[in-house]
Parts: sequence; C-alpha cells; structure tokens
Amino acid sequence: MTHHTPLDDEQIKRILRGITVPPQPQIIVDIHMEQAMPNPDIRRIGKLISQDVGLAGTILKVVNSKMFGLKNRITSIEQAVQILGLQTLIRITEGLSIKGQMDDETIIALGGFWDSAMDVASVAATIARDIGYQSPDKAYCLGLFHNCGVPLLMQAHAEYQDIMRESYARPGERVIDTENRLLKTNHAVVGYFVAKSWSLPPDLCEVIAEHHSSEDVFRENARASYDSGKKTLLAILKMAEHICGLHKVLGSSDEDYEWDAISHDLLAYVGLSDLDFDDMTARLENIGIGQGGFHDHSA
Repeated sequence: MTHHTPLDDEQIKRILRGITVPPQPQIIVDIHMEQAMPNPDIRRIGKLISQDVGLAGTILKVVNSKMFGLKNRITSIEQAVQILGLQTLIRITEGLSIKGQMDDETIIALGGFWDSAMDVASVAATIARDIGYQSPDKAYCLGLFHNCGVPLLMQAHAEYQDIMRESYARPGERVIDTENRLLKTNHAVVGYFVAKSWSLPPDLCEVIAEHHSSEDVFRENARASYDSGKKTLLAILKMAEHICGLHKVLGSSDEDYEWDAISHDLLAYVGLSDLDFDDMTARLENIGIGQGGFHDHSA
C-alpha cells in the first residue's frame, strides 16, 4: 500500500480544527512511547489508535478527506494508518494531545465512556463475525463511535452524568427523551454530527443518529422500508451494548429497559433464539468481555 507524503502544518491545523472528542491521555502517552522507539511499529500504533474514539475519528476523517481522493470511504483504522504513514500519524497525535488538556475530574468522568467504547467495539466485531455480517470492521467502527456525542455533552453540561442516569432509569421512554426534555438535544444527534464531520460512511452516521430509536425499527410490521444493511448494523450494536452492560456503565441502572423492549423482535430479525444469545453472551464473558468482564464500572 503506498504511503502519501506527510501532511504539512497548515493541513494538520485544518484537520484538527473540527476535532471535539478529546483523546484518552494514556493512549497518547503509549503512542508517543512507541514513536520514540528506534523502529516504531506502525501496526502497534494502529492498534492503539483503534482503541480511542477521538484519535480513530480523526485518522478516518483525514484519510477520507478530499486530500487523499480515495474512491471508497475507509472504515478500517488499520488500513487508514497504513495509508497515512508514520510521520503524519505522529503530527496528528501531537496536535491532539495539546487539545486534550483536561482536568482530572473530567478524565475520571470520561473513563467509563472510553472503556465502554472499546468494549462495545470489540463485542460488535465479534457478533458481526458470529452472525455472518460481511464487514466486522464497520461493526467495530460503529461500536467505537456510536456514543461519541457523550463526552461533548459531558463537557458542555456539568450535570450530564445525572441526566444520563435518569434517562436509563425510565421504562417506556427512549433514553434520549430525557435528554431532549432537559437539554433540547441528545447524544445520538450530537454523535451523528461528529460522525459526519469525521467523514464516516452515511449508513454509520445514520445508525448513530437512530441508535436509541430502535424500537420503531424492530417492532413487528414497523418501518418495512428501513434499509436492511443498516438494520443489521443497528441490531449488532444493540446486542453489543446490552452484553457490555451500558445501562450499568453509563446509566447506573440494574435493568436494561431498552433491551427488554426490543430484544424479542431484534433477535428474531437476526435469526437468534434467546438461548443462542445467552450462549454468545457467556462465550464473550469467558474471554473477558461484557458485563462480567475486565471493564466492570458498576462497582
């Protein structure tokens, strides 16, 4: 795969202008350490980037920008890293680390968000392979970015964590209804605009916008016109969110009301029985992912 010429300062500045989700401080440190090695491993840097919402979003935005003129939108972070080459990656991460100066309180508050994004991404890619979805990369990408509106609202509204807890505690209402009522916006809409600004493929942006309106999509006889590719992606995401216990991590709720409302129709759509889904959940938990896994923030 050909490397492009490293981007100059002006181009890097332009790219970073629209960046809003702050990168995770530890990931930046790890990338800098790898870059300082005598022979930096670009694959390892790619792996680190793919664990962070802000960085991965920026890298995909760059590679999908007009500057590179690629015919197809890229959703594979590894591919994007290969195309950009080491020098450009170093410049982008340095530019972002300066923007990512956050106080400890914000870093702690965002810890659950960062970890959950990685968990949901890994689980989504695994589910995609399990059910024969043709692009596990795309499912990973959706899992990583679907909540990218959360840190923005967290930075804009001091009380956002309380609002999230309230929104997950209401059966019979969408998670975003509480946000709409109290903030006149919600993290799915904000996430949609962030994803668009990162030049993610339109179907991913749309699923991000709709990921808390899934009852309409999966209810029997509902929205027959809904694109089946998007419907499968949305189903993968909702399964991954439930397996990773986002209702606990983000909403501090013991009950996943959203899943209770859609699980029957959603599992029927992807052709899984309750037993199949329980087996899948148990298998993922055995390898350390999901509600019983390594990122248990409910304590």
